[in-house]
Amino acid sequence: MAAELVGPRIYSCCNCRNHVCLHDDIVSKAFQGRNGRAFLFSHAMNVVLGPKEDRHLMTGLHTVADIYCHDCREVLGWKYERAYEETQKYKEGKFIFEKSKIVKENW
Repeated sequence: MAAELVGPRIYSCCNCRNHVCLHDDIVSKAFQGRNGRAFLFSHAMNVVLGPKEDRHLMTGLHTVADIYCHDCREVLGWKYERAYEETQKYKEGKFIFEKSKIVKENW
């Protein structure tokens, strides 16, 4: 009996299907984006960072940079560059992807 080969579970850009993050890199699914539910990821790929800016989010002041799909420039979420509150420091260097902006691939 042959074993079925299963690759990594990938999320892609909703617009052009460019691979942007891996399911195994999800830190939390309990986040809120600009337009609904969002996921926190430890890593991202094939994205471009916008300029850093300070934003007042639900959990306080953060320095963030929007993340765009490398291929089609769709805004997918943001990267946490800096958290000003000690309890939020775990987010630094991590990525928010809005659930509505990514689609499941290979699962």
